[in-house]
Amino acid sequence: MTVSPGAAATTTLTVRNDGDIVEAYTLEVVGDCAAWSTVEPARVSLYPGTSETVVLTFAPARSHEVRAGETPLAVRVLPAERPESVVVPEGSVTVEPFHELRTELEPRRRRGWLGARYRVAVQNKGNTPVDVVLAGRQDGEDLRLAFAPEKHSLEPGESAETGLRVRARKLIWFGEPVTWPFEVEAAEGGEEAVKDERPGGPEPLPGEFAQLPVAPRWLLIVLAALLALLIAWFALVRPAVRSTAKQAVTEAAQEEAARGAEQGGSTPGGAGDPAGGQGGEAGPGAGPGGTGGATAGVSTGGSATGGSGGGTGAGGGQQTSETIDVQTGPGAEKQGTYQVPAGKVFGVTDIVVANFQGDEGVLTISFGERKITTIALETFRNQDYHWVTPIQIPENATVTASVTCAKPGTPATGTQASGCHQVLNVSGVLSDLPRQ
Repeated sequence: MTVSPGAAATTTLTVRNDGDIVEAYTLEVVGDCAAWSTVEPARVSLYPGTSETVVLTFAPARSHEVRAGETPLAVRVLPAERPESVVVPEGSVTVEPFHELRTELEPRRRRGWLGARYRVAVQNKGNTPVDVVLAGRQDGEDLRLAFAPEKHSLEPGESAETGLRVRARKLIWFGEPVTWPFEVEAAEGGEEAVKDERPGGPEPLPGEFAQLPVAPRWLLIVLAALLALLIAWFALVRPAVRSTAKQAVTEAAQEEAARGAEQGGSTPGGAGDPAGGQGGEAGPGAGPGGTGGATAGVSTGGSATGGSGGGTGAGGGQQTSETIDVQTGPGAEKQGTYQVPAGKVFGVTDIVVANFQGDEGVLTISFGERKITTIALETFRNQDYHWVTPIQIPENATVTASVTCAKPGTPATGTQASGCHQVLNVSGVLSDLPRQ
């Protein structure tokens, strides 16, 4: 007898009482097909020599639990009065095969710059073993779909998972995201089944890959805004900041120079001269009373602001230039000095400061006890000061360059220096002190 899963089939069985008494018989299907078989009626009573026909109904469920193929059949006929006379007629029922695959794609949609990964789950809901082949399909050639593995051999009720990698053939550098639809197909029996699209197979699974641009529109807007701010900084703000800082340094240097000239800038032969102020020894431009005092003006970048007062207060002199080289470690402070020789007076007219590494920190320049200027190193690479009226530095006094190194800079070699390095060049007239 043959029966299809999900359907029903019937057959008959005749029971005969060959005994000499009235007997009641109980009928029961036993064996592998008992779960989906019934007997009607399940109990009969027969007089001796009589018989009755019962109906056997077979209704296997459409499930992977009912395997396809021939299934043994047995019906136990149990007499109530003489149970030792039980009989079990046997036969077989053939269950027809059916095919059913269940597939699932997770997730259905993903995003990425170039590719994404998905998961394909396959379950054999049929009642016979199958070979399952997975394949992808996409209109056009924009995507490449790869399964790992591509094939599975599944017993009834067995499930398996396959990884799917979707990859676009090229990047999208700019613009809007693009959505690429695709389909995943699972078929039984190998490549031929995929091509033939065997009836009863699962519907193709739709999926989507949303490809994102490498540089989205908002990023381009931000970059354009940053570029505009950078251009504005270099074109407008930075020159204004540097001009303001330079002006502030110039004004501070002028104030310090003027204050120093007022407090201790009298020259030999003047009012402070032990010789009693011999006017004949005063230099050119001596003021009334032979004071010979000098009030120095300071300027940067070659522009000079002159002060009133006389010259060096000495006779002839010679042009002199001295260099002070200061090298300082990070976080340290160091001084470099030049001392005016005994019997000499140094009239300073020019200073050139070199910060060639672009160090960060503070530079203070002093003439003797007078502080001339304090400069932030990061505000300049080369700086020069000029005085129309020389600033007089007496004998044994020093020109001092004091450097506090905050951060070494990077010279033209491209490698950050291990310490700060400043060079100060002082120029002027070195004259002999007047004789008393």
